[in-house]
Amino acid sequence: MISEQVPGVRSVAFGVWVGVGSRDETKTQTGSAHYLEHLLFKGTRRRTAWEISSVMDAVGGEMNAFTTKEYTCFYARVLAEDLPLAVDVVCDVVTDGLLDREDVENERGVILEEIAMNDDDPSDGVHDLAAAQVFGDHGLGRPILGTETTINSLTRDSIASFYRRRYRPESMVIAAAGRVDHAALVRSVKRAFAGRLDSEALPVLPRRGKPIRLKGLGEARVATRQTEQAHIALTLGGISRHDPRRYVLGVLNAGLGGGMSSRLFQEVREKRGLAYSVFSFTGSYADTGVLGVYAGCLPAKADSVIDLCRSTLQEVAEFGLGDAELARAKGQLRGSMVLGQEDTGARMSHIGKAELLYGDMPGLDDVLTGIDLVTREDVRSLAQELLLQAPALSVVGPFDPNHVFTAVPPGVSPVGVPPTA
Repeated sequence: MISEQVPGVRSVAFGVWVGVGSRDETKTQTGSAHYLEHLLFKGTRRRTAWEISSVMDAVGGEMNAFTTKEYTCFYARVLAEDLPLAVDVVCDVVTDGLLDREDVENERGVILEEIAMNDDDPSDGVHDLAAAQVFGDHGLGRPILGTETTINSLTRDSIASFYRRRYRPESMVIAAAGRVDHAALVRSVKRAFAGRLDSEALPVLPRRGKPIRLKGLGEARVATRQTEQAHIALTLGGISRHDPRRYVLGVLNAGLGGGMSSRLFQEVREKRGLAYSVFSFTGSYADTGVLGVYAGCLPAKADSVIDLCRSTLQEVAEFGLGDAELARAKGQLRGSMVLGQEDTGARMSHIGKAELLYGDMPGLDDVLTGIDLVTREDVRSLAQELLLQAPALSVVGPFDPNHVFTAVPPGVSPVGVPPTA
């Protein structure tokens, strides 16, 4: 349990972080973690779904949840005097969901609608396609929401089994930030978890694992959609979140494609007008990571955009970032870190994730110092390691599944993905 007192505010953000995500599902369980997140709001032995929502509305509070590949978070934001209520409601939802069969069937339709909504957004779809390409059949490669097939096949009993096995107090981190008294918070949480805490159970250590070998590098996959734009992702191997070079990666990513002054934005959009949206991204997990580039452009410009993105990656790999670029990248990271901690929800998220994922909580000053210590040679060294890989090319757009893009190395056959993928 961890909390942070934030002077000058009258609210508190409270969260229960569960170390369970979509990567913990088997292939037949795909979508279970997210499905369960929905179902837990449908009622407990003490409260109906209406009572869960109405009791928070009555005090002007906010309550929600989200699922990622490695964890799930249930949270609330309330006035400080209503924190005991928020603790009681959120912990009740997390620990005592009924998972009624009728609710399972009703929510199935809601999740299928969510999947359909996601499928209607090709800029999201290309990232799912890229994940499937580089992680293959591993849990990290499967969509968090599941697929129409897996959601329709999930039963109440299978979801309940997933819930009982995975939602254990020792796998959870409790976090709060704002106008909070830690001792009072501890008492409230103990009451909320009464009868569920095992005094001999040890907290689960932060997730780690053997490095995962990425697949599909140097290959292309196309998902045919009759879209007005081509949505492109170039994905490379990255580093895990436990890698001490994570601050170096942050600076590299910011300078490469993290803002309007970044190398990719200037080269692709400002100088040549080839795309409206272009940026780089990272994904760091317990045992692996990715670094990639996204661009959305007219289909006729796809080859030019892919070629330019690849040449930009190679240029940064060879020469690194210039002094001015390095300074801007560091400044962007520092500013976004500080500005992102200006509300209680962000502060709660920062300390909760740090405790769950790392087992400790580096202070904001420590993070800023880590960014400041990154050198130009650090960035160049990591860029040479990562950016010279042949990227996995994923494209969603109005192309034939076997369309050959000029950026795919000779001799590598594209792998078509049917329109329903």
